Amino acid sequence: MIRPNLLRLTVIAVCAAALSGCISLLPKTKPAQLYRFGAGAAAASEPARPASAVAVFLTNGTFQEEASDDRMLTMTGGHAAYIADSRWVAPADILFDQAVARAFDASPVRLIARGQQGRSAYALRVDVRTFETRYEHGEKAAPTVVVRVHAALTRADQSGVGEQEFEARVPASDNRVGAIVSAYNTAVGDVVGKIVGWTEKSTT
Repeated sequence: MIRPNLLRLTVIAVCAAALSGCISLLPKTKPAQLYRFGAGAAAASEPARPASAVAVFLTNGTFQEEASDDRMLTMTGGHAAYIADSRWVAPADILFDQAVARAFDASPVRLIARGQQGRSAYALRVDVRTFETRYEHGEKAAPTVVVRVHAALTRADQSGVGEQEFEARVPASDNRVGAIVSAYNTAVGDVVGKIVGWTEKSTT
């Protein structure tokens, strides 16, 4: 007579052996390649700031919704799509905020980012209205990366200082993901650099 526990173990062993010979019906997915932009937005070394450096608080801005996550948005005419098997290492809105923060690290203006403590004389709002890859000459031609930002600067008493639009249009050298990412790096660096320069000029 086979004991119940021994019978149970025998059944489990038979099932395990049967499953080991099965072919998986789950689709195999190619792992996405990860990229980042804005890593070179800061200078090599941070200059010493005077004790009286102007402090600017970075308020909550908006980011183009379709491009705010980790996918790379493309536009071909009126058709939107995402680049397959390619992702940013983090949501694009977070990477952009990091690029802004790094750029201000090399500025005489002291930026107070969200979550940081400190008193500021000004508040800066940055809205990223366009952040996409545009195929303006067909799907096979090298695309153009377009980054457009609206910046608004106010004083602590809520009075307005000024508003400005900044845009960078950088053609990719080729219709490859690596070339497109390089164009994003250039476009973000250009726009962020203009925001920093405009903020410095507006607060001094």
